[in-house]
Amino acid sequence: MTDPILATHDLQKSFGALKATDGVSIDLLPGEIHAVIGPNGAGKSTLIAQICGGLTPDAGRIDLLGQNVTHTNTRKRAKAGIGRTFQISALAMEDTVLQNVLLGALGASGSPWRFFRPILSDTTLRDKATEALTRVGLQDYAATLTSELSHGQRRQLEVAVALTLKPKAFVMDEPMAGLGAEGSKLLTGFLDALRSEAPILLVEHDMDAVFALADRISVLVYGKIIETGTVDQIRSSQAVREAYLGDGA
Repeated sequence: MTDPILATHDLQKSFGALKATDGVSIDLLPGEIHAVIGPNGAGKSTLIAQICGGLTPDAGRIDLLGQNVTHTNTRKRAKAGIGRTFQISALAMEDTVLQNVLLGALGASGSPWRFFRPILSDTTLRDKATEALTRVGLQDYAATLTSELSHGQRRQLEVAVALTLKPKAFVMDEPMAGLGAEGSKLLTGFLDALRSEAPILLVEHDMDAVFALADRISVLVYGKIIETGTVDQIRSSQAVREAYLGDGA
């Protein structure tokens, strides 16, 4: 049996009487896209925050490459191999595309206080940043202000920043948010190819993209995983239809 790259075990997180995650166990296998879907308020953002280090679970465990990372911080998890993209872009819009990726490469170098050095002249960092931009097809936009990119290009830039960390797994929070039909189609093709770089845990509301990309889907409702299966299994599940997808699935 293939060992998972990333796994959660019985994660529990409550806010007062609300159980935001209630015994959530999921895993991410090499080369796959595992989508997590569910209605608003299901606990998806809380789950992502626990996996990436923004929240500490009340109980349960998170493993990355077989190592317990439950109590390590966000930065250490990123260095260990979790590459995150955000529902709301965390990019520096006033900086160029290259500068955004350089800052990611700088963090990956383990020397954050080198901000005081002229990093644009650091050949090693520039090479790493340029390689990442080439991987996502943005090499011709290096000198472009990030604010001038399209929404889809900003999503690709977030992936380039994550690539500088040499991720073992991507965790993506609604990468299709704000994209039109054409943008979603382009990004779907991009993510489909990206799984060969590292598997993707994908939280997404765009069901066309989910059904096109996912090898497995987990359905989260009121903090609980009610079912995990293939696209066909999720489409045909009566429990999932009643809880989330509806008759139009």
